[in-house]
Amino acid sequence: MKITEQPSRYSDLDKMSTLELLQNMNREDKTVPLAVEKCIPQIEKIVDGIVERVKRGGRLFYLGAGTSGRLGILDASEIPPTYGAPYDLVIGLIAGGDSAIRRAVEAAEDNWEMGWNDMQQFGIDIDDVVIGIAASGTTPYVIGAVREAKKRGLLTGCVTCNPNSPLAAEVDIPIEAVVGPEFVTGSTRMKSGTAQKLVLNMISTTAMIKLGHVKGNKMVDMQLTNAKLVDRGTKMIMEEASIEDYELAKSLLLEHGSVRRAVDFYLNR
Repeated sequence: MKITEQPSRYSDLDKMSTLELLQNMNREDKTVPLAVEKCIPQIEKIVDGIVERVKRGGRLFYLGAGTSGRLGILDASEIPPTYGAPYDLVIGLIAGGDSAIRRAVEAAEDNWEMGWNDMQQFGIDIDDVVIGIAASGTTPYVIGAVREAKKRGLLTGCVTCNPNSPLAAEVDIPIEAVVGPEFVTGSTRMKSGTAQKLVLNMISTTAMIKLGHVKGNKMVDMQLTNAKLVDRGTKMIMEEASIEDYELAKSLLLEHGSVRRAVDFYLNR
């Protein structure tokens, strides 16, 4: 039996008090970072592979179904506003298409060809990287896509929560965050989903830093999509360029569109 499908370590959840439920869930959640820590060597390999290929014009694809697919789309969608990267640099695909983000599409994840077919609209390149996300490690939509991608010479990886899964066997760099049985038996949106989110955060954030989108510890290429970010960017410019006038820094930011460009202009004027 898959570890992710094994019975919960806790019985009679329906008889627990609210406090007991919360404490026990929290106790289980504390084990997740330890499982992810064991995956760091594999995460390092996939990040270095992504950075190398993106520098040559490649992109990163996430593929998943259900919770796994939604997590990939979430991570991909946050890269452009956070790091100013192009919207087609990190692409998240979910079995069943965009409608499956909010509502499950029956049997979509069981199609072996659909994952690769979904990628075709983006004009696949040899320098693209494909990461399959599946807690179970058995999702046909994901396995079929990474199998075809690897066959065609693309770098492939996966994020799964079962050891020695069929998905891991198909990829170049498997990441297996084994978090054990879920608090609610089989509910992989819980610990497994948390582990996957942590891993995706590590992959995309580290890649963006290595690609130059962070200076010091600041997001110098973030998009100015709201007042909070304009204020943050203004204060970043004040610090980086030693400007004491808030309004001057803000005007530089709005004129040049990013912290990086504003600081470069001011220091090299």
